[in-house]
Amino acid sequence: MSVAAIRVVVADDQELIRTGFRMILDAQDGIEVVGEAIDGSDAIRRFEQLRPDVVVMDVRMPHTDGIEATRRITAADPGARVLILTTFDLDEYVYDALRAGASGFLLKDRPSEELVAAVRVVAAGEALLAPSVTRRLIEEFAKRTPSTSDAAIGELTDREREVLVLMARGMSNAEIARSLFVAETTVKTHVGRVLQKLRLRDRAQAVVLAYESGLVTPGDETA
Repeated sequence: MSVAAIRVVVADDQELIRTGFRMILDAQDGIEVVGEAIDGSDAIRRFEQLRPDVVVMDVRMPHTDGIEATRRITAADPGARVLILTTFDLDEYVYDALRAGASGFLLKDRPSEELVAAVRVVAAGEALLAPSVTRRLIEEFAKRTPSTSDAAIGELTDREREVLVLMARGMSNAEIARSLFVAETTVKTHVGRVLQKLRLRDRAQAVVLAYESGLVTPGDETA
């Protein structure tokens, strides 16, 4: 039985970028661009009309920007998957976008195969948090958010808390497994329990909560 294609909406105010992304994604097996949007308001309308699996969303657009559009889309549909695009790896808007419910982000200047991989990762329900970029971004802009206490973190076991810390430092499941000397399947189980106990949708929200709760603080050394 054939697997349904990943349905994508591309939102960017620059026509050349939209066209380029459409060409890249449509050329892949199992991915179909079903719509384009010229700004955030248009992205919201397209999402409501088409119900895509992934919205590839530019941050900086006129009228309604990508952050507000992401916030409205995920508020209306908590299962929505939004992949944020940004030009700079230390863009304050990206941190805001993660808090708004985005599932991850990607730099616009990355190779085309990374865009394709990102769409597949986000569509699969994972969060795209590239360690080389996310670690710097989160640590920089978490400074702007006062630490809060979250009673749910107290429900985590020591190992689950340890996994959450490593997630917040930008590690993948494979990297966490190597760090803790356990199987990657074990890490996936721990990650699932962390998300369930903290009532979070995905890894992106877990990273933000780890910083906002003070469990991880800007400047912490990576493992």
